[in-house]
Amino acid sequence: MGDDVIRNMVAGYGLVDTLVADGVDLFAVGNSRHLLELNTTVLCGTDPSDRAEYARHLQMTEQRFYEQQDGGIRDLIEWYQGRGGESVWMRAAGVYVRMLSRPQLYVEGNHRTGALAMSYILVRENEPPFVLTTENALTYFDPSAVIKDTEKQGLAMRFRSPAVIRQLASFLAEHADRAFLLPR
Repeated sequence: MGDDVIRNMVAGYGLVDTLVADGVDLFAVGNSRHLLELNTTVLCGTDPSDRAEYARHLQMTEQRFYEQQDGGIRDLIEWYQGRGGESVWMRAAGVYVRMLSRPQLYVEGNHRTGALAMSYILVRENEPPFVLTTENALTYFDPSAVIKDTEKQGLAMRFRSPAVIRQLASFLAEHADRAFLLPR
């Protein structure tokens, strides 16, 4: 990863902390702009001049985010709202799977934004955020490779995703490191 990617991810984790501290529910109706902001942050950081340079890309991403049929923000929010009884690990993993499967939620940056969305869900319930390390990278990208080629609305998703979500949820729980959790 380049320095700019790392810097933008750190800014993204800062945004996650702010959203949690402010009590923002990313998945409540009317709050989807915060999910879009997570993606903008991982791609462009927080510098206004960098954002201005990528204005057309950001506009295309926003259009896709809101208008994509069978895979845009509406799909993600509806999926999440139907999972209230599941463990935090399953919900975090499921959101990642919904974001990464086809059609992906964003034009670019779905893996990174997905990691931040998982972290938001976990931190909101006082669990450590997901942090990619050299030790866990290979295991993390295995389910990602499977799911990114799976259609959200297809039969493969119906049969494949529960196992992938369980695998990813177990991975998240096993690699949870409380050292990454800020004191509240």
